[in-house]
Amino acid sequence: MEHPLFIYNTLSRKKEQFVPLHHPYVGMYVCGPTVYGDPHLGHARPAIVFDVLFRYLKYLGYKVRYVRNITDVGHLENDADSGEDKIAKKARLEQLEPMEVVQYYTNRYHAFMDKMGVLRPSIEPHASGHILEQQEWIQQILNLGFAYESNGSVYFDVDKYNQKYNYGKLSGRKLEDLYATTRELDGQHEKRNPFDFALWKKASPEHIMRWHSPWSDGFPGWHLECSVMSTKYLGEEFDIHGGGMDLMFPHHECEIAQSVAAQGKDSVRYWMHNNLITINGQKMGKSLGNFITLEELFTGNNKLLSQSFHPMVIRFFILQAQYRGTLDFSNEALIAAEKGYLRLMEAYSNINKISPSATSTFNIDETRTKSFEALNDDLNTPIVLAQFFELVKVINAAHQGTEQLTNDNLASIRQLFDDVIFNILGLEPIAASTNNDLLEKVIGLILEERMQAKLRKAYEASDRIRNKLNEIGIEIKDTKNGSEWKIK
Repeated sequence: MEHPLFIYNTLSRKKEQFVPLHHPYVGMYVCGPTVYGDPHLGHARPAIVFDVLFRYLKYLGYKVRYVRNITDVGHLENDADSGEDKIAKKARLEQLEPMEVVQYYTNRYHAFMDKMGVLRPSIEPHASGHILEQQEWIQQILNLGFAYESNGSVYFDVDKYNQKYNYGKLSGRKLEDLYATTRELDGQHEKRNPFDFALWKKASPEHIMRWHSPWSDGFPGWHLECSVMSTKYLGEEFDIHGGGMDLMFPHHECEIAQSVAAQGKDSVRYWMHNNLITINGQKMGKSLGNFITLEELFTGNNKLLSQSFHPMVIRFFILQAQYRGTLDFSNEALIAAEKGYLRLMEAYSNINKISPSATSTFNIDETRTKSFEALNDDLNTPIVLAQFFELVKVINAAHQGTEQLTNDNLASIRQLFDDVIFNILGLEPIAASTNNDLLEKVIGLILEERMQAKLRKAYEASDRIRNKLNEIGIEIKDTKNGSEWKIK
């Protein structure tokens, strides 16, 4: 590969060249949603980030098995193994069967992701479908002495594990610091240490979701499912594990501990984490109540929004930031993203309106090289988009006759859009949502009347039409090929 792909490995805290274990095959696991509510903007970021990685790896010729789980059991309200199961709580509040809740919100998640161009994973396992495998893992960890049973629950012995291995190597936490900062929580008296985490929880009498086990009727811990399902479908060692930065601790740290305890070795070679979407500098999330659902974004039905936004605008907004950087949400930022996205799509449509020249004043090869250099530099999508906006200037100049592009140039530009913008970044070549067929026809009739006025030399009437359209946000541009319009 002329320009190898480098990705930032959270475990080593540096960019590393990506070399798969079993070339050309790549195994990739990403933590999916806990399906008890509608997906919000925070859920969209990891879905889109790892969708781009999935698309790019396939573009490079790798055969990718992409596994993204559905958490439908075991995710309690508190990461310290206290509180109610989130699915069960939703089911109780709405007087539904838990699996009704799971199915409804899984369907909703898929529908919203489809709208944003997120490809379905190769495999999408459910935690509830792998209870037996999780029980087998628990027994293995117990047999090796890294877990203990207490009152029908089974907990991972972090202190015992840390004596042989290094607990905290992903997040950088040290066990002695955890001792100093972790307080005893209500209901945690059965643990040896408050930071020990549940592999199996005994179900209380009122708990709806429960399975029989050697230890009690209960349910698996949240962290366990990902260790079990990733290795089941990708093997004891696999290439990439991704997820949001908020999952690094405790979730991914606990995954590593479970896998090493059970197998004696690490499972994952490259850990990748996208940063958070913030609102007023604070993490956006359901627990904080400051989230905006994707449905609200698509409909504009939220007090923080002045309008609705097309799913592709949301995707474009997320790709404007490098995935490891924070991305701050605001209505103004989305409006700016919409303008940028429409400008990009308008330039793409203008390619077909350019009359080719015999010679060229622009070298498209440089744009292509720089775009792929940015992609290979840890998926630096904002640099990719910056390259394309430089290209937009050239396209628009050629459309106006101030730049020259040959037939080969135009074919190369179309191919670059197809390869990078549409195939890898997953954007779609659509016009503004208001730019529908009806509007096209109405504006066409108005421009026809304006042209007739000019032919009659009724220039005042012609200018009045143009000015009135401009006042309502429609810009008219007269070219040698006739009048063109766009929404400002």
